[in-house]
Amino acid sequence: MSWADVDLILLAPAFFAGVLVLSTHIPLGQEVLKRGIIFIDLAIAQIAALGVIAAIVLGGDLAGWQVQFFAGLSAIMGASLIHWLEQRYADSLEALIGLLFVLAASAALLLISHAPHSDELLHDLLVGQILWVSNQQLLWVLALYIPLLITWFTFDCRQRPIVFYLIFSLAVTASVQLVGIYLVFASLILPALASRSIVKSSHRLLISYALGLSGYLIGLLASLFFDLPMGAITVWTLLAVMLISKPLLYRASKKTLVQ
Repeated sequence: MSWADVDLILLAPAFFAGVLVLSTHIPLGQEVLKRGIIFIDLAIAQIAALGVIAAIVLGGDLAGWQVQFFAGLSAIMGASLIHWLEQRYADSLEALIGLLFVLAASAALLLISHAPHSDELLHDLLVGQILWVSNQQLLWVLALYIPLLITWFTFDCRQRPIVFYLIFSLAVTASVQLVGIYLVFASLILPALASRSIVKSSHRLLISYALGLSGYLIGLLASLFFDLPMGAITVWTLLAVMLISKPLLYRASKKTLVQ
């Protein structure tokens, strides 16, 4: 494929989906890294996916909003459980979060074995179908993310763990259905890791957004030019952006400290 064959209008919904996901996942990912609960995103994402699968398999012919309700409800329950575990078993929290992920994934596999088109459903939840997102999907995610972002940047959610967990669960529930579990994890963790050495929080946030958007844009173009699944290749392009930028950012932060 050449540049002349690329229709930017067709790429716009997929790129906007990436912008939406990064809008919430960049600040949430930095908080996850700060709290040292790296695998919470995988656990919550898998629990949200379990809610989607349970709604589809057990609920029959449900409307889209009903599927979203069950997915969100399951994610909120999972986040509330993790918050409860954090208060009582802080020393073992990471191990318990990993256990929740395994249990949710196993339950999803058991349920999905009875679902029609189970392979396709599982693939969509893991890798996503970001190239085929609809305008309707983007609008309802935008309507959800706007109040979440206002809440996050208006109130000090870091001092209110339960608010952090609720925002996290709702954001991840929506993003899993846009980009899949793998890209949700990469979007949360990789930009946060790359910019971790930046001292000033506002600079760290802006740099993380820039790195995330670069990874998504490169992944989108690589997917089109090389006919690769966008979700999977974007995980790798985000990693590549992180590996290239992290030593540069580290040297820049050290130089700033010296001055």
